[in-house]
This record gives sequence, structure tokens and C-alpha cells, in this order.
Amino acid sequence: MASHTTTFRAAVTAVCTAAIVGAGPAALAQTPTSAAPPSAARVLAPSPDPFQGLTADQIGDRAVAATQSATSLRMTGRVVSGGERLDVDFSVDDRKQCTGVVRIGGGAAELRQSAGVTYMKGDERFWRASMTSQGMPEPQIAATIELLKGRWLKITPGQAGSSDLSGVCDLKALLADLGENEAERSGLTRGPDGVVSGTPVATLVKHKPGGETTTVSVSERGKPYILKMVKTGGDEPGAIVLSEYDKPVKVVIPPADETVDLSKLDQGTPA
Repeated sequence: MASHTTTFRAAVTAVCTAAIVGAGPAALAQTPTSAAPPSAARVLAPSPDPFQGLTADQIGDRAVAATQSATSLRMTGRVVSGGERLDVDFSVDDRKQCTGVVRIGGGAAELRQSAGVTYMKGDERFWRASMTSQGMPEPQIAATIELLKGRWLKITPGQAGSSDLSGVCDLKALLADLGENEAERSGLTRGPDGVVSGTPVATLVKHKPGGETTTVSVSERGKPYILKMVKTGGDEPGAIVLSEYDKPVKVVIPPADETVDLSKLDQGTPA
């Protein structure tokens, strides 16, 4: 059953990788974006400019450092990984707690993790796509889907698949590569200031050959967190939003009678 946890981990990791300025191996797919009127930006922009005297590259460096220092955050976006579209809405903190939803292949699954125990609840399309991709026979797929219908799959440390999820709810691990490739973050220019969800932002822009442009919005209020990334042009345009920095992540543990222990799947009985 490790394939199911691998699917969720791939989705979340893809979103985090996309946060690297200039993009990484998983590219952003198209999601709706909106721009605030220039007048709104002028009204909300701090004075003096908190980044006065800094180059765009230096602002980028500060944004990466601030984002990596966060104790929690929420990421929402759409990515393309292995040719498949993945939609993710995921909150995670630095205490290895997380809760979120991933949508892939027309299916959806929810994940919750606390105290090292992971709970996953998927719909039929999600489980079927995951198990089919691993070559499981149809009778086994059908039996597993029936067993998990309306229930959470419970995965404890040391069980098969637990290692696949070990880094998903580790905020520091997820953000570790954010500033690794400094070359990708060089050559930035500063565009007009904007507004993201009511917060004034500095806009960093990077143009690549072929007409691809990546725009990163950095908070001008409080810590210079990365709040939004938008990619236009190229083969895979899109956007991702990071929000709810340093806010508590509330994980609701499913009732025991709504869970199926991973070890019980082969036995066909609930935990």
C-alpha cells in the first residue's frame, strides 16, 4: 500500500519544489490569478520602502530566508508532476503536523498527520488510480476500495509506506531546497509593487529564454515571506499561494471506528 502514500507525497513535494524561484522539476499549472489596481498598492505600501537600497536579488535572498524560518504555513496551488495535474491545499508546521487535500486524476484524498501517525482518506478514483498504477490486480483493488469506503487508512511509524510520508509533514525538510539553487534566483528585476490578499508586496520578476516569466510576490509588511508565485509563458503557466504563516495547524484525529489500520488490509477487517 506504499503506492498511495507515495502519490500524496509526490503531490505535496511538487508544490514545494515549485516555490523555488525559477521553478524546479515540477512545474506550476494554470490557476486563476488577479492583480490589484496600482492605486491600491500605493495606498497600502509601507513608507519608507522596507527594501529600499536592496537589489531584487537581495530581496529574493531575504524572502527565501524568511520563508524557511516560518513555523507553519498553508500552500494552495496546482502543479504538473509526471504529466498529471495535481491540486493541493495543504497546511503544515514545524512540529511535523499537517492536514490537507490533494486532487489527482479526477480523484481526491485527504491527509492528516499528528504524533507520527498518518491518516489518509481517499475517494474511489484516488485509490483506484493509485493501485492501478502499481499493477495491482482488479480483484484486490476492488476488495481494498470496499474496505476503505468512508474510512481513513491509518499508518503508524515503521509500517510499509510510513517512510514515504516521513518528509511530507516536516516543514523544514519541505523548505530545505527553497534557496539551494542560487543561480536560479539571480538575475531578478523588481517590478511594480502589488497587493496579495490585502498585504502589500514587492514584485520580483525573472525572464527566461522562450518567453517564460516567473513573478514572485514578497510581503512588505512584517517578515518578507513569499506570498505568491505566478508563471506565464512557456509550456506550463500557473500560480501558487503561500499563506497563514506562523498560525497553528489544527489536526483533527479521526474516530477509531472510522479508521482501518494498514496492517489489516490484507486481512480484510477494520482496525
